[in-house]
Amino acid sequence: MSESTHGDKRPPRQPRTGTTSTGARKAASKSGRSRAREFALQALYQFLVGRNDATAIDNFTRDLAGFHKADAAHYDALLHGCIRTADDLDALIAPKLDRKMAEISPIEHAAMWIGVFEFQHCMDVPWRVVINECIELAKEFGGTDGHKYVNGVLNGLAPQLRAAEVASDKGQDAGTPA
Repeated sequence: MSESTHGDKRPPRQPRTGTTSTGARKAASKSGRSRAREFALQALYQFLVGRNDATAIDNFTRDLAGFHKADAAHYDALLHGCIRTADDLDALIAPKLDRKMAEISPIEHAAMWIGVFEFQHCMDVPWRVVINECIELAKEFGGTDGHKYVNGVLNGLAPQLRAAEVASDKGQDAGTPA
């Protein structure tokens, strides 16, 4: 006949739907593009850590469980595009860092590559979606607060890489003549 240890009569907290016990999104609720980003992140991690050949990484990744549910075209664009333009991506990211690129976790580095690449080449993906997806990648695969770092860097680059879209969303003049 006693109440809960906190002295209240609240029902037990229900788990969030669509997430695992760790708060990560459940696989069933992920879009093909979200899955493509996850596989691209894992492949880019292999590239950053092992400097393995892109074709070998690609072949390995395509054999992983669940790849068939990913948007293969988006995965291809991300993996090969990020590797092909790695120096350009790093040149955009580096000025936003508070430390050397070599000190950035490979997971956060790959997530930022994906974000910058999507800002530049995937105009059908809204800038806020790009940032949110990359934050989710860093939360799911990265270190404890890595997602905050990814968020800060991508939020710093969004106005530069998607100026008109960011200004429009924020209700500002994008600097275009009337």
